[in-house]
Order: sequence, then structure tokens, then C-alpha cells
Amino acid sequence: MSSTTVTTTAIAAGKPNLADNAKLSFGDWRDEFFQKGYYVFKQAIPREKATNYYQKKALDWLGSFDNGFDLADRSTWTKKHLPHNFKNMYINYCAAHEKFMWDARTEPDVIKPFSQLWGTDELLVSFDTFNISLPDPNSPPLPPWPHTDQSPYRKGLSCVQGILNLSPAGPKDGGLLLMVGSSILFEKYFETFEPRERKTQGKHYDLYRFEPDEIEWFKAQGCHEIKIEAEPGDLILWDSRTIHHVAPIETDTIRTVIYACYAPAALATPEETKLKAELFEKSEGTTHWPHCNIYGQGKAKINGEVDPLERDEPLEKAERTDQILKLAGVKPY
Repeated sequence: MSSTTVTTTAIAAGKPNLADNAKLSFGDWRDEFFQKGYYVFKQAIPREKATNYYQKKALDWLGSFDNGFDLADRSTWTKKHLPHNFKNMYINYCAAHEKFMWDARTEPDVIKPFSQLWGTDELLVSFDTFNISLPDPNSPPLPPWPHTDQSPYRKGLSCVQGILNLSPAGPKDGGLLLMVGSSILFEKYFETFEPRERKTQGKHYDLYRFEPDEIEWFKAQGCHEIKIEAEPGDLILWDSRTIHHVAPIETDTIRTVIYACYAPAALATPEETKLKAELFEKSEGTTHWPHCNIYGQGKAKINGEVDPLERDEPLEKAERTDQILKLAGVKPY
């Protein structure tokens, strides 16, 4: 009890800083998170709510376009019948601001771990999206793309990512792959090797893709890849310096997840907060980062032209509560 009191006071005394918090001992799940670079919370929301409400809403959204998609007809589970997406992530069409997305972002046990990690309840949330991966044995799986969502030029743990799992994620169901141990070697690697030339501006600033020879370096240091197994309703958190990608689906499971990341409002500049608020009003999605690297995803384009299926507002709007407006950066704490 006294240890918890001391560490909580230490966090609250200064500006929120995950790198500093990682040096503390908490005597709870945070110690494991900071050491391993990830943690799985069982039943952050009830399983029934994950499948019967959140997954159903996401799948209903997928079927709401006039493109011939029919969830009951697997012959329509093809690119031709789906809205534009990036590796099964629907970053356009105002998807990030659907009511069910804001319902998920305001679930108490989704927010709580981020508050504990950062040591504050005054958080911003990313305007992240959801992933719906339809199994298709006739299509080749997505090629591996191990990456981190933190720039080599950022020092120390700076962002925590989250997945709210809405479908079974067993050994063969597809889902998150993590390189355990890579987070604590992130700085060492880039102190030893210069980052490869890549896009370093705009919304891709915090994306770094690792080549096979780079992955071998981490393995030589004792890192190993694991498949995260989870149930509907589980919440997966990981350090953004952890190398990760996705395992292919080998079952009939429709992989469905919601991405959500939170960070202290105090870390955002006035300019970033203003831009975030503007994107909220336009119902645009952003990167995984809640408080910086704020870039809108814009409209989906097909052959250089805005997709006729694009939308200017969500199908179902969330109520503009004080909590949502504060998480969105529209209203100050």
C-alpha cells in the first residue's frame, strides 16, 4: 500500500512522462508492462457486449455501403465489394467517429489502464479506427510488415497503443504478433545503426518498418516473437517501441478489433490541440498518436478521385458529452 502511494505521488508530482514512470516499481501489472512491452487485460468489457454490440456495429457498418457486400454471402467478401481500406483498417468514411467507436473509447476499463500508466485522468484519445479482416482462403495473406509506431528519433517510451478485441484471437485466428524484448532495445538499436532512409514527415513520421536483417539483430539479442491470444472483450496494450505486425487468419474467424490510444492532454501543444479539435468537427481519423503527430486521414480516393461512397458524417453520431469533448481536445480539462 505504501509503495503504491509513493509511486502514485511521484507520477503526479511532475509532468506526465512514461520513460520516468518505467523506472518506478508499482507492484502491479505496470511492472510487467514496462519490462515486457505489453499486457493483456481480461474482460475489459463483457464478452457479450464485445460481440453482440461492438462487433455487430462494426460489421453492420461494413454492410452499409452500396457496393454489393453481403455478410451472409462469402462470394462478396472481396475488394470489389468493400470500402477502401489500408490492410483491413477503415481509416476513412468518418469511421473513427461512429457512435460505437466513441462508446468504446469511453468504456471505464478501457481508459483506466492508460490513466494508471500516465498517472493522470486528463487524457486525449486518438481518433483511431477499427480493423475487420475477412478470412479468404483463396487470397494470399498480407505479407509480414514488422514495424514500430514510434519514430527512431523519439527517445524513450512515448506512446502506448491499445486494441480492444471483439473476436476470438486464438492461435490460428490471426491477430497481433509482438517481438517481446524489442521495446527496451529500441534506443540501443538506433544508437548502433542509423535509421534507414524513409518518409520522416507527415503522418508517417512515427512509422518505422523493419527489414529481415534488422529483425535478426533483435533475435540475436534474445528477443522472440509471440502471437497474442485474446478473447472478445480483452484489452491489449503495448509499448509503441515494440516491433509488431499481424498473423494471418487460418480459421473462419472474422477478426474484428478497435484501436485506441490515450495520452495526457498536458503533453499536446495548443496548436496540436486546435488541430485535433478541428479534425473532430470534420469527423476525420488520425494516426495512433493522441497528442502529437496530428494528421487527418482525409477522404478515401479511388484512382486519384474521392470515392463516391465517402461520407461527411458518421452513420450514427455520438452525443457530444463533456467526456468526449475533453478526450477529443475540443473542451479543456
